Amino acid sequence: MATIGDLSGELFRLGLMRRLEETLAAAGFDAVAGVDEAGRGCLAGPVVAAAVIPDPRLPLPGVDDSKKLSAAERERLAAELRRTARAWAVAAVPPATIDASDVLAATRAAAHAALARLRPAPDAVVTDALPFPDLGVPCLPVVKGDAWCYAVACASILAKVERDRLLGELDRDFPHYGFARHKGYAAPEHLAALARFGPSPAHRLTFARVVPRRELAAWR
Repeated sequence: MATIGDLSGELFRLGLMRRLEETLAAAGFDAVAGVDEAGRGCLAGPVVAAAVIPDPRLPLPGVDDSKKLSAAERERLAAELRRTARAWAVAAVPPATIDASDVLAATRAAAHAALARLRPAPDAVVTDALPFPDLGVPCLPVVKGDAWCYAVACASILAKVERDRLLGELDRDFPHYGFARHKGYAAPEHLAALARFGPSPAHRLTFARVVPRRELAAWR
């Protein structure tokens, strides 16, 4: 059971995470969105971005960088965020689009799509280090933003939960690869399945660990 000391420490931590948003609010920015992505470094599956405008009156204890949370904690917090946020949206860009451009362009496309779905629209955006020069509103890229900024941490949770859900669907479609377990990352199990079965339609063919460069050049 949490103690008064635990609760006080958590409220202090959340206060530190919300300091940037509070500073922006004091400067007149009413709707500050956090943006983050999941799956950028994976070998398979989409890249997913989330955009969240949290309700400043309802900070959720436990919100943190999604990588620091268990799957159960992420699921619980994602449900609370979907219920309490002023606005939230997720968007995914599939592997074929990633291969047609590059993963950074795909990440930006997913983030733009998520931001475009927010109602109300944001008047400022904070990202996890990725600059967006063409949003039409101020954008602050913050290194390790998912650890230091509450809104970005919220976005990291929603992006991770949505991508894990999509990889669960891919696991049912392509059960040989273990997508539900490793989520498309370069785990030994995944690499072994690639060596045995070759890439699936869910894989990113321009990634060297999926198709070696010499083989990709031969295909083209």
